[in-house]
Amino acid sequence: MDLRNKKALIIGSGKSGIAAAGLLCRAGARPVLFDGNEKLDIKEIEGRLDCPRQVKVYVGTLPDEVKKKIELLVLSPGVPVDTPFVEDFKSRGIPVIGEIELGYLLEQGRVIAITGTNGKTTTTTLTGEIMKAYFSHVFVVGNIGNPYTLEADKTGKDSVTVAEISSFQLETVDTFHPAVSAILNITPDHLNRHHTMANYVAAKEAVARRQTKEEVCVLNYEDAYLQDFAGRCPARVIFFSSARQLEDGYYAQGDFIYRAEGGKSEKILNIHRDMNLVGRCNVENVMAALAIAESMRVPMDVTLRVIKEFKAVEHRIEYVAKKRGVVYYNDSKGTNPDAAIQGIRAMSCPTVLIGGGYDKGSEYDEWIEAFDGKVKCLVLVGQTKEKIAECARKHGFTAIKTAESFEEAFRICTETAESGDAVLLSPACASWGMFSNYEERGRIFKELVNALSEE
Repeated sequence: MDLRNKKALIIGSGKSGIAAAGLLCRAGARPVLFDGNEKLDIKEIEGRLDCPRQVKVYVGTLPDEVKKKIELLVLSPGVPVDTPFVEDFKSRGIPVIGEIELGYLLEQGRVIAITGTNGKTTTTTLTGEIMKAYFSHVFVVGNIGNPYTLEADKTGKDSVTVAEISSFQLETVDTFHPAVSAILNITPDHLNRHHTMANYVAAKEAVARRQTKEEVCVLNYEDAYLQDFAGRCPARVIFFSSARQLEDGYYAQGDFIYRAEGGKSEKILNIHRDMNLVGRCNVENVMAALAIAESMRVPMDVTLRVIKEFKAVEHRIEYVAKKRGVVYYNDSKGTNPDAAIQGIRAMSCPTVLIGGGYDKGSEYDEWIEAFDGKVKCLVLVGQTKEKIAECARKHGFTAIKTAESFEEAFRICTETAESGDAVLLSPACASWGMFSNYEERGRIFKELVNALSEE
């Protein structure tokens, strides 16, 4: 798509929308930025733009005379594709893309694309560090917090882009074509946005849509959706498994990760000695990164050196401190039940668990069942606290306390936990309504922990 002189409308004035406007300016397009929130300050938005004189900004209402001149619609990830506003442009044949597709239009190098319900950030960060240890020009972008459109036009024929991509971003890809893709897992999430599980699964599978048999898609063998997709995947599949020995691919057994080829296995690393990450979820993340690195022809010694040095990503089963004999872990990125299950599984002592938050329409039965004697008390807060409490009691778990604020929930935890216990923030819910994002929730948790006295 030739972007020169194209009248492009960007929807959303957040980090993604601002970055998209900048890329469109640099590509010679004529961008217009619109945000439906009429309370926003146009001058403040213009102050965040790289090229404010080239971008016309509207808030609240977009004039009809502007709408009629639009030739391309660029959606920020938070904007649903099925709103009447977007459908109006679609009905007139106007192309609708997202920030990932826009970035890819300017991409010149090779792309690694990582998606999945859980584990994306850890796997993307680790993969990025592995690539940086071997390649000279590496960009880590996407849902991880660095918009693709900030970096895409800096790429070259020898560069590698490692992209964390959400289901929201995958709804609007078309020509996007990674050399290596990975789908880590698929469990129910964001159904308030995608409406059905089938739609959510289809969005995740779109990461490999343009790949060929000469390229690679890394899949989790233990995920039923992904086993089914493997038969339809256009790329060559490399599996990883945390539950069984594979004939080909990577698998975990006992204390080790193995690489298998043609039925012959080679011991790669010791899970306890060679990794700083904890929990089965992180063993899976490491295996995915190993498979990606192999596909990119990174020498194994380089990959293993990075894995051995790699520390946990902030907000994902992150060790915070030990105070008064109690260990505190920040798993604020556990924003859905399946992610929060991984947090519980990583605990090795009696755990006081903080749960609850914004209601995304999730069910909590499997999360409660995963407590499995580890959770000594569940402290609930936020919009979902009564829904989760009811679910817990249905499963026979009654050690429940509720709080009206996050600070109160934390105080209850400190009063309940004893020396030798853990306090785990792993809410199984989004942060919205109480916090602007999961990062803010995690930062406040860590501030509260670090403010505790040692005695």
